[in-house]
Amino acid sequence: MTTFAGKTVFVSGGTSGINLGIARHFAGEGAKVFVISRDPNKVGAAVEELRALGAEADGMSADVRHYDQVEAALADCAAKFGQIDILVSGAAGNFLARAEKISSNGFRAVMEIDVLGTHHVMHAAFPHLKKPGAVVFNISAPQGSVAMVGQSHVCAAKAGIDMLTRSLALEWGPLGIRVNSVSPGPIADTEGQKRLVPDPKAVEERVNSIPLKRMGTLDDVSELVSFLASDKASYITGAVIPVDGGTTLNPTPTRMAQFLDG
Repeated sequence: MTTFAGKTVFVSGGTSGINLGIARHFAGEGAKVFVISRDPNKVGAAVEELRALGAEADGMSADVRHYDQVEAALADCAAKFGQIDILVSGAAGNFLARAEKISSNGFRAVMEIDVLGTHHVMHAAFPHLKKPGAVVFNISAPQGSVAMVGQSHVCAAKAGIDMLTRSLALEWGPLGIRVNSVSPGPIADTEGQKRLVPDPKAVEERVNSIPLKRMGTLDDVSELVSFLASDKASYITGAVIPVDGGTTLNPTPTRMAQFLDG
């Protein structure tokens, strides 16, 4: 498929997990794809993989907590591939910790990667976004709307991302830029799931707690993003859209909480 032929896609955190899945999807549909993450080795491997799919692809090592690095990466993307049609901000941090035990540094790290990092990507990208016509995605999580044990730091961060999404949709809508959050639930074979659901028994209980009785896949997320980026979704902005199998209806399995107490 070449649905996005000639389009430029920028993906922060685009070298692993959900974000790499999104980058692969757009590469397979003919887009030019630029990825960033902190690890230069992962950037190189992701770029090679995307080029193997036949896409024009490039990337740069950048930490979203540092505005100058994000700004330089976005400028490089625009110089090589032109105005940005699709922007995905997906860098994130997570770990299990009860609120009374999480350190100030731990809480700050998640807020800086998720909220400040999202702001950096949005702000630095603005001059390079196609106007009108650009589509922006922030990758959120169910924690943005549902409280979860051991996730107070992430709940605060994802709620911040979702409100930033709504605010930017309001401000940038008149310019013809759409901004939405995509909120993946449990997605198999990702680092986030390994951290939050660390053993086979916990995985089984997690799956049983999901109304659709299965983990999500990378394709579940990338297909939603692809639809929202298309003209078929041209009247959707400011939305926080779950792709979670109904996880938010039953968000905190017992065993997940037990890992916090040893």
